[in-house]
Amino acid sequence: MTVANETTIRRHVDLLERNGYTIIENAFAGDLADELVADLARLERERNIVPAGNGFEGHHTWRIYNLLALGAIYQQIPVHPVVAPIMRHVLGGGCLVSSLSSISIGAGEVAQPIHADDQLVPMPKPHLATIANSMWALTDFIEANGATRIVPGSHRADHSPPYGVPQDSIPAEMPKGSILVWHGSLWHGGGANRTDERRWGMAMNYCTGWLRQQENQQLGIPLDIARTFTPELQELCGFHVYKGLIGHIDKHSPAELLLDPETPTAMLWEHA
Repeated sequence: MTVANETTIRRHVDLLERNGYTIIENAFAGDLADELVADLARLERERNIVPAGNGFEGHHTWRIYNLLALGAIYQQIPVHPVVAPIMRHVLGGGCLVSSLSSISIGAGEVAQPIHADDQLVPMPKPHLATIANSMWALTDFIEANGATRIVPGSHRADHSPPYGVPQDSIPAEMPKGSILVWHGSLWHGGGANRTDERRWGMAMNYCTGWLRQQENQQLGIPLDIARTFTPELQELCGFHVYKGLIGHIDKHSPAELLLDPETPTAMLWEHA
């Protein structure tokens, strides 16, 4: 993994704020990318994963959701030493894992409709980031194999893109081992794959601590698996209390009640 330092993080945060996206090259080792592809291929076989067959998820695209529940190898993804601090800068402390899934674009797939990940959030645009997402390149991302297409600067638009309307976009090309990070308001979409090989990636999505997660992490991850997570990952999955108030159970955090009774819960009013 790329080593975190404040200068690197600040540079990527500045690019994200200016352009709506940034690319972290050499973010993780090629060997890890190969291990992840091998495990995702295993999950596809064992779980009989097939393309969803709709215009948004794709007709030739394989997706596996809820990966944190499906193998210890995925636990390192949300806590990447550069991406996680970037997300805390953009979304604030207490931000959460919204979704962790794989996206494998197969030969013959057409381009995904350009969209913004926060289109369902009922807030006037532009607004502060409530969602920020990332794409891990497990193989090279090039225009020909379906590299994510982006509209730079569109995170500052006063509206979301009309669904299905073509937009001028560019491919976010990046070598295997890179991570694309973008503001949730950025207009983007998966590209068309005109090659004979699959484009393998993982979508590691985050949201603010007060926004409902795309995937229900607390119910989707078995508790015996969540107990093996680091405290940082447990907090990212929403087992703690946001700012001492949001998400408590009778003044206790889910982590204290469900994972580890020794986990302290500090409620907001205790410091008033």
